[in-house]
Amino acid sequence: MTSTEGPARPAARTRDAARTKAEILAVATREFARLGYAGARVDEIAASTATTKRMIYYYFGGKEQLFTAVLERAYTRIREAEQLLDVEHLDPVAAVRRLAELTFDHHEEHPDFIRLVSIENIHEAEHIAASAELSRISSPAIEVLRRILDTGRASGLFTADVDAVDLHAMISSFCFFRIANRHTFGALFGRDLVESGRREHYRTMLGDMIIAYLTAERH
Repeated sequence: MTSTEGPARPAARTRDAARTKAEILAVATREFARLGYAGARVDEIAASTATTKRMIYYYFGGKEQLFTAVLERAYTRIREAEQLLDVEHLDPVAAVRRLAELTFDHHEEHPDFIRLVSIENIHEAEHIAASAELSRISSPAIEVLRRILDTGRASGLFTADVDAVDLHAMISSFCFFRIANRHTFGALFGRDLVESGRREHYRTMLGDMIIAYLTAERH
């Protein structure tokens, strides 16, 4: 009796490989964010997936490469969100507020991203610096901010002597602090920065601070 089934199709194998890699990255993201680079274990990651430690090494090459892939995935997500940002029809003040809100929302929705970045800073960005993929992933937000600043200055609305990278740092600082320092800030001051009832207050406050800086009278 002969089988009527032919060999597995390449497209099906490709889908299976992509699905397996995505599952590994999702679990690895959780484990690295929870335990740090040193504390996470590849065998534990494998045990939480439908694959093996051997297959993780086959797909990624090792723990260091797996962590780098996790970082690449995390940064790609925020870059994709930035690419979808549509502020071209807004005036400069509304546009910069919208971009600040996007960063605020993304950081709140992806606390693992905050932990991963904190961990990578402990390692002095050695994985990011060694990643050819991350060096190619530019931030769409920087170019958007540059255009907003140019328009705002040309119209006389913006007076601050700040470039797009510095402005991005200002926006990111508040958004990052709010998530990364939530527990220590709460223990010291008795206020939860992520408490739902104060969310809109902080979201609005971020935009107000940035706009006040950009539009302040200077002598």
